[in-house]
Amino acid sequence: MLAGVNDTAVSPAGPRTPLRREPVSDQLFTRLRTEILTGALRPADPLPSERELSEEFGVNRHAVREAVKRLQQARLVEVAHGGRTRVLDWRRTAGLDLLGELSAAEGAGAAAGLGRDTVELRACIGADAARLCALRADREAVEAITEAAARYAAGGPDLTELGEADLAWWRLVIEGSGNLAYLLAFNSLLAGTLPVGPTPLDQRAGELLDTEAHTELARLIAAGDGDGARRLAHALLSGTTR
Repeated sequence: MLAGVNDTAVSPAGPRTPLRREPVSDQLFTRLRTEILTGALRPADPLPSERELSEEFGVNRHAVREAVKRLQQARLVEVAHGGRTRVLDWRRTAGLDLLGELSAAEGAGAAAGLGRDTVELRACIGADAARLCALRADREAVEAITEAAARYAAGGPDLTELGEADLAWWRLVIEGSGNLAYLLAFNSLLAGTLPVGPTPLDQRAGELLDTEAHTELARLIAAGDGDGARRLAHALLSGTTR
């Protein structure tokens, strides 16, 4: 049974509270996204029709279409022309952009380990980027990395300053890898769209204060030692996971 604008709606997923008025398409997207990520709407379940959602939440059909379009773009639902829109198994269809959505979805069980998972992703990308940088970087890039490592080693113990210098140094390494996918992932990590939140500096203290490892990693890159650079970079970045 469909509820009116001022009533609490009841659906197969359980009672729903009424939507706030503005912006309704964003609110509806968030509500349905949360139900999909928490399993209230399961893979292969049909999404309520456009008419049903419009009547249930007291919104116009344009807002419903916008919300469903965003769900489709996130690869959370499949829109079948002439048929019912069905929920997809997001673990099989969604991309990295969903990490930010997961962290915002209350009750999503997969969100519990996102901090660890993102740090592990960071370590893997950084390690392979260091390997590729050792194999691909030109002389100018290698000189910039070496000089930045020397400045890093000469810096003070302030973690905030080291954190900023560390990010600038890793950008040089990832740019030197010549891998655009790694560079875009790095940008997403910095922008906060992938991790649950920035790792506290005190948890990265061991990594940031290890100036010798930064200097040695720069030396391995300059020497073209891809395997050595990969091993050291992974060890350096994996310290935060422990």
